[in-house]
Amino acid sequence: MEISIQEAVDLIRAGRLAAFPTETVYGLGANALDAAAVAKIYAMKGRPATSPLIVHVSSIDMARVLVAEWPPEADQLARRYWPGPLTLVLPKTAAIPDIVTAGLPTVGLRMPDHAVALELIREAGVPIAAPSANRFMQLSPTTARHVFDAFGDKVHVIDGGPCRVGIESTVVSIAGGKLTLLRPGMIPFPQLELAAAPESAHPAPGMHERHYSPRTPLFLVADPEELPAGYGAYLWREKRAPVAGNIGRQIKMPTRAAAYAARLYDVLHILDHEDWPWIAVEAPPDTPEWTAILDRLRRAATR
Repeated sequence: MEISIQEAVDLIRAGRLAAFPTETVYGLGANALDAAAVAKIYAMKGRPATSPLIVHVSSIDMARVLVAEWPPEADQLARRYWPGPLTLVLPKTAAIPDIVTAGLPTVGLRMPDHAVALELIREAGVPIAAPSANRFMQLSPTTARHVFDAFGDKVHVIDGGPCRVGIESTVVSIAGGKLTLLRPGMIPFPQLELAAAPESAHPAPGMHERHYSPRTPLFLVADPEELPAGYGAYLWREKRAPVAGNIGRQIKMPTRAAAYAARLYDVLHILDHEDWPWIAVEAPPDTPEWTAILDRLRRAATR
């Protein structure tokens, strides 16, 4: 059901869950300092214990009391990009329960650039652990309707309208003065090496080989000749006429990366509900501004 910010505050303080908008995607939130409340997130999503959660804060001061170290690199990045779609992974203090971090000694922190999210955190008076408000490995939600579609009336949601960034945050680990890219996002760090996912607990969310997937099989194609058999849906972005053939539905996507990202999940949600046998997506260019989008599409297309 749809709720107000104050109702969400009351739920968070009572150890319950509330979904809320950020500039990236909608999050399913709980008090990050309450292990029992955080366990409800994992149960609701069907999320494995090896996948850590991002903790959302309303200020740099709130972030600093949650970490054992706040190196100059963290301070520089936070002051430049917060509030915004950047998550910093740093050594945690004992205040953060192990369930939040998949038992790892580090925690991912982010200050969202959304008035509703910031007011919720400030009024609740606690940091809020929040992965995307969807079933594990499925499409992330960028509207309140997507959250309702995933959970029905099991989750209370603040409707803050569509998310303007549209895909999950960039995640950067800072350890010993070294920066490592754990997940690409719309804040690009092309100079950083992308870390491979370990076999055990992942240092950041979104590192599973298959993720962000619609129920409908998704294919990433370089050319329309690669389309699967049968009629399906096709997303294209080049400045040319769409191809004919075995396409039952075609959608022209924006040619700019930021606009494409903001629209991507919503379009995939729509097509998923139309029950096509497949969804094919014309592969975007493999350039820094498209890295995060290409990452999401590659994971969504993994079978």
